[in-house]
Amino acid sequence: MNQTGQRIGTDLMPLKKLAKEDRIGFKKHALLRLYQRKILIDEVKEALIRGEVIESYASDKPLPSLLVLGYTSAGRPLHVVVALKMAWIITAYQPSKEIWDTGFRKRRKEP
Repeated sequence: MNQTGQRIGTDLMPLKKLAKEDRIGFKKHALLRLYQRKILIDEVKEALIRGEVIESYASDKPLPSLLVLGYTSAGRPLHVVVALKMAWIITAYQPSKEIWDTGFRKRRKEP
């Protein structure tokens, strides 16, 4: 539990793996703040890989999030707020009646 009585999740292994594999995404707001605060993306990755959860925000919207304290290889401490269970949208489109059957669940067979 943290100071406000919220349960702190301690399993950062999936997040650390994603950071090591360079499979984390940054919201536009986060990129702006990193620029303003002179924090490099690689430093955020290092902090996540070396980090520990210090607070949990289960009721955050739109996704629950964690506050991670981590240190860069140069010893710089960083707090990183990260949302888990993120679904990345690849694309979206309106299906064409020429390609999809009625109901848009199955592709039409090619002639």
